[in-house]
Amino acid sequence: MKKSTLLMLLITIALVAAGCNGGNSGGNSGSNSGSEEQGSKSGKSGKTEFLFWSPFSGADGPFMKQIVDRYNASQDQYSVKFVIQPNGEYYKQLDVALSASKDRPDLVIMHLDQIPTYQSKGQLQELDDIAANASISKRDYVEAAIDYATIDGKWYGIPLDIHPLVMYYNKDLFDKAGITAAPTNREEFEAAVEKLTDPGAGVYGYVVPTLWPQQFIFPTLVWQNGGELWDGSTVAYNSPEAVEMVEWMRGLIDKGVSPGNVQQDGENTLFLQGKNAIQFNGPWMKSQFDEAGLNFGVAPVPQIGKAKQAVYGGSHNFAIPQGVTDENVLAGIGDFLKYISSNSLDWAESGQALASIPMIESEAFKALPQSAIAESFSYVQFAPNVLNWPTISEPIWGELNNALLGNKSAQQAMDDAVAKSVQAIE
Repeated sequence: MKKSTLLMLLITIALVAAGCNGGNSGGNSGSNSGSEEQGSKSGKSGKTEFLFWSPFSGADGPFMKQIVDRYNASQDQYSVKFVIQPNGEYYKQLDVALSASKDRPDLVIMHLDQIPTYQSKGQLQELDDIAANASISKRDYVEAAIDYATIDGKWYGIPLDIHPLVMYYNKDLFDKAGITAAPTNREEFEAAVEKLTDPGAGVYGYVVPTLWPQQFIFPTLVWQNGGELWDGSTVAYNSPEAVEMVEWMRGLIDKGVSPGNVQQDGENTLFLQGKNAIQFNGPWMKSQFDEAGLNFGVAPVPQIGKAKQAVYGGSHNFAIPQGVTDENVLAGIGDFLKYISSNSLDWAESGQALASIPMIESEAFKALPQSAIAESFSYVQFAPNVLNWPTISEPIWGELNNALLGNKSAQQAMDDAVAKSVQAIE
């Protein structure tokens, strides 16, 4: 090859390379790179972008996406990038993300009972100033959730919803049995489930789950009966009050108003088939029952225990990781959360009961069947405010399963659960 030809070829290659590099060094590219590192730079639209993670990988995901899409379309200053992580892996993914600066979310959904643990590790930032700047007030939310998320006088979680255990009942089966109202106490409940049970048709009054959602049912019954899961210094679910409620559930199986050895989700399968008249479960089930075309009602869980009315609940909260410092992003998060406080009816459509008092008191929410759930907010209780409670309490569920299957007495099962939990604490 001639020198002149080689020279021209080299010049051409250099010009092409320079053109490519020049195209990649524009302002948009720089912003996108920064966004990947911090999740807090302006996007192509010029809006301040921030990354929002949630575990809503089930039927509730589209409802939250609709809220985000409507917010993004409602204003020109901020843009929320909404990412759904698999529910079962959510906290593992979050732990990894929070340990690194890259791809860390700016805003997360966090279950209320996880807030003390993440706060104790220094991974959440206080929300008081952010809320104040966005005109968000604690008075506008259900008090029980606010109290739980306030640690040492600082606020760490803004509640989206309260999801207590609720009672679903098959209206057609109730009509057939001549029952005109949902039961509200143990006497009414026991009378109803016996009337509703029809062995010949394979219909049960109340199918006792041996696994999930006992995580909501068992605490509810213990508290109603005057017991506690945590006595202030250690676990307490082998108390006479707790054991009595385990025996009561096993008694329903022995009486035949429930089948024995119910597999995971067996109670729900039978409810969908019209073979289970009453089911205790969470608000998130509503959309599934709607899609199935069931004629069902929603009501607070009856007071089965002898001491008081109480119900176990959870709550999805908005929390901000400690490392988010961009003032524009924090302002955008505040603006988004303020929007949600008065524009979250889409979330209620998923079956959830909202935590925003203005939304709860709105005529639109009151018109929804699940508005009855809010009746229980005055006596809702959350998991003990104890660090690593999910790990500590894990032995309950396997031992409760043993008791409900008849493999152990209620007292022995709960004693064994306590022993295992004490080991987890130590």
